[in-house]
Formats: sequence, structure tokens, C-alpha cells
Amino acid sequence: MKTTPSDIAFTPAVKATQERVGSRQSYARMERGDGWQTTVTPDLAEFLADLDMFYLGTATAGGQPYIQYRGGPPGFLQVIDDRTLGFADFGGNRQYVTVGNLSENPKAYLFLMDYAHQRRVKVWGTARVVEGDAALLERLGDPAYPGRVERAVLFTVAAWDVNCRQHIHPRFSQRQIAPVVAGLTARVAELEAEVERLRASSHPDTNPAHGAFQ
Repeated sequence: MKTTPSDIAFTPAVKATQERVGSRQSYARMERGDGWQTTVTPDLAEFLADLDMFYLGTATAGGQPYIQYRGGPPGFLQVIDDRTLGFADFGGNRQYVTVGNLSENPKAYLFLMDYAHQRRVKVWGTARVVEGDAALLERLGDPAYPGRVERAVLFTVAAWDVNCRQHIHPRFSQRQIAPVVAGLTARVAELEAEVERLRASSHPDTNPAHGAFQ
């Protein structure tokens, strides 16, 4: 039986549900066509270059899932090669749930969100923790970012897909709104200065015409 990259998510149970609700036919057409991507394309690399956060899913050996927010400087989820992504693991609350999960179950999932442009990308694969690789840590780290790098995580891509933008509420990070706020602040200062100038020019003590009748 032919397999497709989307089989990593579309299990027999999922396909049975799609059949029941009437969406299986459209997804079957997708599977016969180009289907989901299995390598890092230029479009995905461009998407990652501006990303400063993502969600990482892992699970215990028994299948208990865990989702963790990961944040860093823009582009900290880097392309290592056309099948591998990597990121610096910054020090946090020292629970190490993700690290522990990956030690017994390498299956992992990336949920990549661009709230500002209402885009999301789903990536299935496996991940592994890399300790003590100075060259890799230097490559993935960012000296300008205040987080302390403890280790690296390498993610091997099995398949990825772009989700629809429906129901994604636009949200903006401080980094994204800072230039807008700065521009508005400068404009407000400019207008306030203009108001003061007009007010001063119309004040009786500074109006030449008013002074001429003293």
C-alpha cells in the first residue's frame, strides 16, 4: 500500500474520521498530488528566519504529551541542512520535561506560529538533545541574547504542512510594535511642539500688534 508523508498524521483512525465527516476525498487528492513537504524548502527557511517563538511537542514513553513554549532571538530555530533544524536550549525553570521525554521517546512536533501575519506551520519528526558540542552551541547561540545556552536540540524533519489562517487572531510582539510606537511618539511630540508654537504666537504678551496699542 502506498504511503505518503501525511500518513504521519493521517493514521487509519484519522482517515476513518475524515471519511465519516466527508473530507477524506479532498485529502486523498492532496496525497495523490504534491502532498506535504519532507525537506526544508526556501519558503520554510524564510519563515523561520523571522520567527522568535514556537511550540515544541514531545511525549513520554507511555504517550503522555507535553507542549513547551520556546522563545529566543529572531531566527533562533535554524536550518542545519535540508532535513534538520536546530536551536539553542536556554536555561529555564529546570524541570527538564522535554529533555527527559526525548531521552526515552524521540518523536517530536513543532507548531510554528506567526500571529502577526496569521500563518502557522506544522512540522512532524524526531528530536535529540546534544550536550557538550561547543561548535554547535556557538553556531546556534546568539551573544546578543541574554539567555544562557545549556544544550542544543536537533530536530529531524519527517513532514511539514502549512495550516489555513482561519481563526488565527493577529497578535504582535513588542519587537514588531516598537517601530510603530516610536513613530507615533515622534509624531505626537512634533504636534505638541506645533501646538506650543501656535499658542505662543497668539499670546497677548508676545503679539506685536497687541503691544503697539500700549
